[in-house]
Amino acid sequence: MSDLLKNLKFDERGLIPVVAQDYRTGEIRMVAYANEEAIRKTLETGYAHYYSRSRRKLWKKGETSGELQRVKEIRVDCDNDTLIYLIEQEKNRACHTGERNCFFRNLEGEYVLKKPLPFEVLPRLQEVLKDRIENLPEGSYTTKLVKKGFDRIVQKFGEESVEVLIALMNRDKEQVVYESADMLYHWLLALTYLGIDVKEVLEELSRRFK
Repeated sequence: MSDLLKNLKFDERGLIPVVAQDYRTGEIRMVAYANEEAIRKTLETGYAHYYSRSRRKLWKKGETSGELQRVKEIRVDCDNDTLIYLIEQEKNRACHTGERNCFFRNLEGEYVLKKPLPFEVLPRLQEVLKDRIENLPEGSYTTKLVKKGFDRIVQKFGEESVEVLIALMNRDKEQVVYESADMLYHWLLALTYLGIDVKEVLEELSRRFK
């Protein structure tokens, strides 16, 4: 047993709050509680286990729904009284309501998940692109490009890259931002067409940190 696990600060009921954060998108999927047994089960199996305060029992996330959470890493905060499970949500729906995460409303009650936050834009966009490639909905720009083939997608990426270069040479910050967004879309479409997850690129960048 690690010193950190031995020194976790459980509350009077023997519980500790756990934040489930998506390894791929960075979004907070849900918050629950765990006792020592749940943490041990998580470490042993690689899948998220929690403790239900209402049912007063251990539970494995997704055991009945199939919405399993594969745990990549567990992190502990500076006070040893809160954990983060860095997870991969296997069916992309963490909330019992069917939403992708439990935090789908703001304080005004407005639905907020349609517009991703900046840090999750690329992986969320790739989810949309995968769906477009598989289902080819009518009226979609992505559908139009995919039907023209991979060479056309690459050509469009090249064109947009040149537009970014021109904007950079002109030191036009507004155009750099606009053209970079276009370039990233076509780059991500090319990756998705080839079956490359953007996570693989970001992991490669992560490995280069010294």
